[in-house]
Amino acid sequence: MTFENKVCLITGAGSGIGRATAERFAANGGSVVVIDKNEDGGHETVEIISRNNGKAVFCKADVAVEGEIKAVVEYAVKTWERIDVLVNNAAMMIYKKVVDLSSEEWDKVMSVNLRSVFLFCKYSIPHMLKGAIVNVSSVHAHETTANVVSYASSKGAMEAFTRGMSIEYPASHFRINNVAPGAVDTPMLWNNPNVKDGIEKIEGVVGKPEQLAAAICFLASDDACFINGTTLVVDGGRLDIL
Repeated sequence: MTFENKVCLITGAGSGIGRATAERFAANGGSVVVIDKNEDGGHETVEIISRNNGKAVFCKADVAVEGEIKAVVEYAVKTWERIDVLVNNAAMMIYKKVVDLSSEEWDKVMSVNLRSVFLFCKYSIPHMLKGAIVNVSSVHAHETTANVVSYASSKGAMEAFTRGMSIEYPASHFRINNVAPGAVDTPMLWNNPNVKDGIEKIEGVVGKPEQLAAAICFLASDDACFINGTTLVVDGGRLDIL
């Protein structure tokens, strides 16, 4: 599996799954654009990659802001003249019942988790040739829990978006797939108040970011050339025991 001379954009790459994915792409020859609104985390990812002789640059961006998304894509195209891989990984959760959720909070989750995917695809696809897009969904699109309906809805919609996009363009232009993680050892998991309070029990094995990165990089690679428009569940069998 190689990404030699491939330009790889990864959102939410300042920590967790995004950082592990950025490291893996770089270790396999990719030129990585680390995208995150957290400057410290983004620069740290770049430093880790640089120490291992990889190639990476940091672009600060809030994926809820269309202008900032467009600026990142324009930077990548100006620098490398193309985009080969796009990983839409950035996400957020709000832990409230629907009746307690404000419309602004609902819109914020949708902007970060879903609208950003649409916008990164919209601006990146014209610069792709035989490219690959991997969207990071969630097992919550299939089996969810209370108080995270906005998050689960955004991930379910992401999977529908991916299926539709896969038939709008031929695979010779780009392939698009999802990875749906289960519980993964990331800040998002351990900052979940439902987990902290014991309301949500973590069943089964907690995955490592590197394990998700392996699946993402596989789907983005030429080894997965016959996989398009689908979701790969990478949860250690969690859905089987829910």
